[in-house]
Amino acid sequence: MKKIVSLLLMLLLALGMMSAIAESETAENDPLSLWTKDAVPKEMLVTYMTAITDENSEDYIPPVDRIAVFDLDGTLFCETDPNYFDYTLLVHRVLEDPDYRDKASDFERETALKIVGQNNYGLSFSGLEVDHGKCIASAFAGMTLEAFNDYIQEFKKLPMPSYDGMKRGDGWYLPMLQVIEYLKANDFTVYVVSGTDRFIVRGIAYDSPLGLPPRNIIGSDETVVASKQGKEDGLNYVFVEDDELILGGDFVVKNLKMNKVAVIIQEIGQKPVLSFGNSTGDASMAEYVTSNNRYASMAFMLCCDDTVRENGSQSKADKMFSLCENFGWVPISMRDDWTTIYGDGVTKK
Repeated sequence: MKKIVSLLLMLLLALGMMSAIAESETAENDPLSLWTKDAVPKEMLVTYMTAITDENSEDYIPPVDRIAVFDLDGTLFCETDPNYFDYTLLVHRVLEDPDYRDKASDFERETALKIVGQNNYGLSFSGLEVDHGKCIASAFAGMTLEAFNDYIQEFKKLPMPSYDGMKRGDGWYLPMLQVIEYLKANDFTVYVVSGTDRFIVRGIAYDSPLGLPPRNIIGSDETVVASKQGKEDGLNYVFVEDDELILGGDFVVKNLKMNKVAVIIQEIGQKPVLSFGNSTGDASMAEYVTSNNRYASMAFMLCCDDTVRENGSQSKADKMFSLCENFGWVPISMRDDWTTIYGDGVTKK
């Protein structure tokens, strides 16, 4: 009897090991393993990829034309804790940084306090996006690009207020990073097209799992000048050997809505075939990609319906689900389509 029990235990252990090995192999063979088994967006993307990479398919797209554009906040990276990364960076610079807070202008303080009011009381301020862009430019004016990046790296080390086990620079949506790797493995060129300041996005992406070069990062812009240029116009100044590039202090453009479309054609030079966003700020980009495209194209929109693992909002998610239905975009449910968001070591407080 003991031998039979022992054999049964051995058989059960062996079956368990085989099952674990099978699951491991499945995860290794599935580039989108962090998506739930029956996630519709995953199935649609895989079906699309099969068609556009098959040279015998009428939907075949040559590798040179396989271009995908992604928003950042709320699409690849934690959008609100309690606000956008670049909004919280300004609040830190103007109200908390002992090396700068006493130097901040009244306009910078007013703007930072508006962000605090938005964070704490849900207040709304017209034109805050542009005011914030102007304050980012002025609050870091004169800083070299390397010093600005170093500043962002230090800010990334601060803990996320709403999460245990996560710092400010760790807020990547792991299932979306898998999408980027999946696209790159199928000869896609991937760009981030964000409303966040270009140099801040590059700072977030620096030494991160995103795996994209700085030239593929597009965002809102501020001026850049030479350290010895002073107020002289760039048309009249020649960069000299011991010059450094510094932030010029002037805001140029907020890269949202139609501005995203304009910057895509200006910097990429051709229409993408895939778009990934999460808000109405990405609607123009999604419509541009899917309208009158000579290739098969798709637009995906994340819906922030996970209020357990993420700072989600069901009302905002419902609005996006409705917009996806109206415009033919593919909705992604953060709650239902992903097995994890930030990984097992991160929990929402």
